[in-house]
Amino acid sequence: MRAHYRHRGLLETDVAEEPFEQFSRWFHEAREAGLHEPNAMVLATADARGRPSTRTVLLKGYDRAGLVFFTNHGSRKGREIAENPHVSLLFPWHGVARQVIMAGRAEQIGRAETAAYFRTRPHGSQLGAWASEQSSVVASREELDRLYAELAARYPEGSDIPAPPRWGGYRVVPETVEFWQGRENRLHDRLRYDRASADGPAADGAPAAWTLTRLSP
Repeated sequence: MRAHYRHRGLLETDVAEEPFEQFSRWFHEAREAGLHEPNAMVLATADARGRPSTRTVLLKGYDRAGLVFFTNHGSRKGREIAENPHVSLLFPWHGVARQVIMAGRAEQIGRAETAAYFRTRPHGSQLGAWASEQSSVVASREELDRLYAELAARYPEGSDIPAPPRWGGYRVVPETVEFWQGRENRLHDRLRYDRASADGPAADGAPAAWTLTRLSP
């Protein structure tokens, strides 16, 4: 199987001065192109011994501080982030022959921010967060359904359901951000932003400085 990319190229003069503005442009264009779940991103983590694992999670918010997703802290990804906070994110926007790859550190967000987001989730998703001890062994599908039914009886539609204590958000603070645009003859465009300081934004709130580099495809 072989695809031929005939999309417009990506030049240094086309992109924003910093990666979050550029990501916002591409994210908007991915939505306008009608891509299914453009906020779906592949999250790669590794344990303390460097053994990797990947899965797809959903982006729930982003700004110049980083990108936010939510999960169970006791899940495999949660345990691995606790051991090794270095992660990578990949947005595979195949329909427009684009990828965005970010590498950086994941850090837990505050409980107030988690609770605020949890209240916006559908009722069933709130119950599901309580019913599932993500990544743990469950005896059967029937057992999972029974736990959910018990919670649904305890918290009917309209109830105020608190966020589970082991469930919450992570913010990925990228140190590198690569924008990949497919081109003809496998001569793809790859532009990478590197944060001038791995420590993140300046303490006074000033935006981080970034350098832009072209990579060979």
